[in-house]
Amino acid sequence: MVVEGFFFKGKDGKRIYAKRWLNKDRSKTRAVLQISHGMAEHIERYDDFARYMVQQGFAVYGNDHRGHGKTIGKNGIEGYFGEKDGWNLVLSDLLSLQERIREDYNDLPVFLLGHSMGSLLAREYAQRYGENLHGLILSGTLAPPGIDVYMGLIAARIEGLIKGKKKKSPFLHKMSFGGFNKKFQPSDTEHDWLSSDPWEVEAYENDPLCGNVFTAGFYQDLLRSVIRVNKQENHERTPKELPIYLFSGEHDPVGKETKGVELIKEKYLKSGNTLVETRYYPKGRHEMLHESNKEAVYQDVVNWMTNHL
Repeated sequence: MVVEGFFFKGKDGKRIYAKRWLNKDRSKTRAVLQISHGMAEHIERYDDFARYMVQQGFAVYGNDHRGHGKTIGKNGIEGYFGEKDGWNLVLSDLLSLQERIREDYNDLPVFLLGHSMGSLLAREYAQRYGENLHGLILSGTLAPPGIDVYMGLIAARIEGLIKGKKKKSPFLHKMSFGGFNKKFQPSDTEHDWLSSDPWEVEAYENDPLCGNVFTAGFYQDLLRSVIRVNKQENHERTPKELPIYLFSGEHDPVGKETKGVELIKEKYLKSGNTLVETRYYPKGRHEMLHESNKEAVYQDVVNWMTNHL
């Protein structure tokens, strides 16, 4: 197996860190999986999953989004996409990485997997560039916006005006995540909602590149995207023939304990996407790729991708 980290240039010249996991014998690779990671984490966290996928015949690529991981760089700001068009720049990075994938594996189908915030990016990517994809996989995706999202956007704008868009916002952090642990009491950490596996939670908490407070500017980008991506007219832009797989833990607060994920599925079906499948894992929480039954989840992804090759 070949595991390599590398940098590529974004459309604006920004250095973006990426990683790829490959089989030394490329003839054994049947498709490519591109990963769009979630908020307040980084692509290195997917190492175990990526190695498993390589063993099953898939090459894996993923990058650290702007404001995350090694893409932050010496002069970057953690938890900040950019002064202007930050979300669009992150989307363009996904496109640039896929262009690199095409250089390496021009003849192979490419699947895109997005987790949590990364699933929002993946959904919008499919709305804009879905013709580039062979399948879309959404892990722990967000529910359609409620009043909390609109109130959060107002708060993010006010904080941005008062304190500046580049300032970290403990208030918005608590507003976004403060209630997620309520159904997992008594809890040992503030991140028990991520996984029922205490080792995985501990690893997350001990990772200096995970779980940090983000900026008001980031929350503006994120919350605007939640509203935009979920508009039905934007859902209609997803290619009708694109296979879509949504999976989530039954106790995931981000997906409203599957209710929100079902609403996303309904949006796709209403838009004419007929190749939509869901899988919900009993007792599972937000990060099914880091749950106690993660290898079963890995294999379900493999099976779904294989069925759509």
